[in-house]
Amino acid sequence: MHESPDIIRKDFPFFSHNPGLVYLDNSATSQVPACVIQRLNRYDLLEKASPFRGLYPRSVQATDDYEHARDLVRDFIHASSSQEIIFTRNATESINLVARCASEAFIHSGDEILVSVAEHHSNLLPWQQLAGRTGARLRFLLCSEEGRFHEEDFEEALTDRTRLVAFTHMSNVFGQINDLRSLAQAAHRRHALVLADGCQSVPHVPVNVTELNVDFLAFSGHKMLCPMGIGVLYGKQDLLDAMPPFLTGGEMTEEVTTAEAVWAPLPQKFEAGTVNTGGAIALGEAISYYNRVGFEWMMAREAALTRRLMDGILSVPHVQIIGSPEPEQHHGIVAFTVDGVHPHDVAAIMAEQGIAIRAGHHCAQPLHTHLGLSATSRVSLMFYNTENEIDAFLNVLSEIRGAMGYAD
Repeated sequence: MHESPDIIRKDFPFFSHNPGLVYLDNSATSQVPACVIQRLNRYDLLEKASPFRGLYPRSVQATDDYEHARDLVRDFIHASSSQEIIFTRNATESINLVARCASEAFIHSGDEILVSVAEHHSNLLPWQQLAGRTGARLRFLLCSEEGRFHEEDFEEALTDRTRLVAFTHMSNVFGQINDLRSLAQAAHRRHALVLADGCQSVPHVPVNVTELNVDFLAFSGHKMLCPMGIGVLYGKQDLLDAMPPFLTGGEMTEEVTTAEAVWAPLPQKFEAGTVNTGGAIALGEAISYYNRVGFEWMMAREAALTRRLMDGILSVPHVQIIGSPEPEQHHGIVAFTVDGVHPHDVAAIMAEQGIAIRAGHHCAQPLHTHLGLSATSRVSLMFYNTENEIDAFLNVLSEIRGAMGYAD
């Protein structure tokens, strides 16, 4: 399906209900197409039943629909098996699951965990906590001002004590895609595991976990056309088998006695309690929407919008883009500063004009500290954004310093 941008935009009820709003905060959360909303409503209104727990038709159907969603995720990221797909609440929970369980299975006192300075806090704080619990050492790999990580620096940072590397696939500040395949090859040569944060990459570019050869990948549904409350952890089957469960309770056991329990096989071992069936079904519908529209069209659309945005920003005096000057390196994410104006003031002026952007450190405070910045403003695009929205943003951007009392 290769529809025009105007037709695609009509798939999203948010815009018809918010006609005066220019929404440019898609890296935080995306909007949801009507088909996904309708599919979730159909489950909640007409089909709701607890999966796995009943032999009556509605429960059986709920189980089938839930597992079909898992199969769609498997195919979407090219995992080897549906057993490698664990449903969680979000990417943060997915990463915490690995950090908590790996401390028992793989990481011990004296081991090293290598993370990049560009990580979202969700891919940093769990490793800080793990290091504190176990006596492992947390080490950081620094990036250039353009957000690049050099392979030789990565090779040098790896040691025989490195047990796990946690890296973002696409930075939520730079928009830069990291070469995870090369990083994974280097890490595996040292017998280290690799966890990738796919929150920004999975919604915007095709991701093949088999080709990347990462050991774990985490992402959230709400950044890829889905309601909040559903996330995914991909993990290689042998590693998931070796890890103890994250939570214990109903539906994650094979057998329970008064003395002990036998855990259920994957993936149920990591899905304790009543699962978010509606969220999984909605995620499956969102993936079906991606498949209908096609990444090729989406990526071309976002690339064109990114170029228009960056060309416009670069034409405004006293505005500095964070990261590469090349639009193709940003993948719809452009962080910036305005000389003499705090990013919060930039966002507030934008909001007064009906334009929603982000301001702050974007849950990447160590990166901002590394860059010598306290905060930045950020525009993040999705394929449903329009040229008119980009131009509206640029018009306000060109007036911000004047609004703050500067003469130029």
